[in-house]
Amino acid sequence: MSATISCDLAIVGGGLAGGLIARAVHQRHPHAEIRLIEGGAHLGGNHLWSFFASDVTPANRWLVSPLISHGWTRYDVAFPDHARTLKSPYYSIESRQFERQLLAALPVSAVMLERQAIEVTSNIVQLADGDRIEAKGVIDCRGTGDLATLELGWQKFLGRELVLTSPHHLQRPMVMDATVDQQDGYRFVYCLPFGADRIFVEDTYYSDDRAIDADALGGRIHAYVAARGWQVASTAREESGVLPVALGGDFEAYWRSGGAVAKAGMRAGLFHPLTSYSLPDAVRTASLVAQATSFDGAALHNLLHLYAARLWRSRRFYRMLAAMLFKAAEPEERYRILARFYRLDEGLIRRFYAANSSLGDKIRVMTGKPPVPIGRAARAIMGVQ
Repeated sequence: MSATISCDLAIVGGGLAGGLIARAVHQRHPHAEIRLIEGGAHLGGNHLWSFFASDVTPANRWLVSPLISHGWTRYDVAFPDHARTLKSPYYSIESRQFERQLLAALPVSAVMLERQAIEVTSNIVQLADGDRIEAKGVIDCRGTGDLATLELGWQKFLGRELVLTSPHHLQRPMVMDATVDQQDGYRFVYCLPFGADRIFVEDTYYSDDRAIDADALGGRIHAYVAARGWQVASTAREESGVLPVALGGDFEAYWRSGGAVAKAGMRAGLFHPLTSYSLPDAVRTASLVAQATSFDGAALHNLLHLYAARLWRSRRFYRMLAAMLFKAAEPEERYRILARFYRLDEGLIRRFYAANSSLGDKIRVMTGKPPVPIGRAARAIMGVQ
């Protein structure tokens, strides 16, 4: 028999954005009735999220600190003409740790797994099994909106957590190894040392299309690992994904495509236009919702719409850079843009990843000898919205 469940706040989608909102709201409003509704069997799915320490303000570190699985004090990048070690702390969150911490922090009644939402409004969530959730307010954190409303490139990847037969001797993350053959756009390999004989290796592409050839990418990971002299005993985990890189588009149309309901995460357009990073925005959004004076559905919609729209407007600079990357450089030459970028000041690089570049940073990035033809660069950024 179908049931009606009442609560103060219903969050649809138990991924990064939804989980962080639930954790932040429960911490600040422990007596509020929350429902975190996830269609899958696990919170967080099968993911690895990484971020720089400077991506999260000191005031919000409490929200992510218990979720961190691995951390390092420095990281490396490598390009055909230069390599560099950057003195910026770097962290990774595994979805298994994410789920454990959320389940420990939230009341048992708050988490609803394997419950598929088929209709979502500003204060109602209708579930596929017939149950109905009536809330003061609803936030939709499921996936993305209508991506056809945006002009996009794609960041696609296949990653494997490998158990090796002997130590790999990698001391810190290789966040970007672009010394590999450039195929299907800008390609780099990403390596995270999880233990002496355990390493995560990801093959990543800034590509014009979103198609993933898993066999080909898996073969390239195998070749990369073999070239490093690492022998694989087993594969502990594998994940793949395709993330949008925003070159422009109609933000308001994108927001409307998700309906007249409050939204967060990728569904709200809350991601870095060029890197596709969503964790810094997810942390900020969770803090914003937790500080809200009302969980009323309309009030939450207005709060999050205004917030997301303001960020979209403020990030035109990053969309211009994305347009230059995809439109001004031949696919096999795109690495030159990132190689030049990684010769710049470390503080500038940190602020860039946090989507907090100063005016001086923007001028510095755009001045000097460009790594792409000037005419193509100018045409690429004309009309970027």
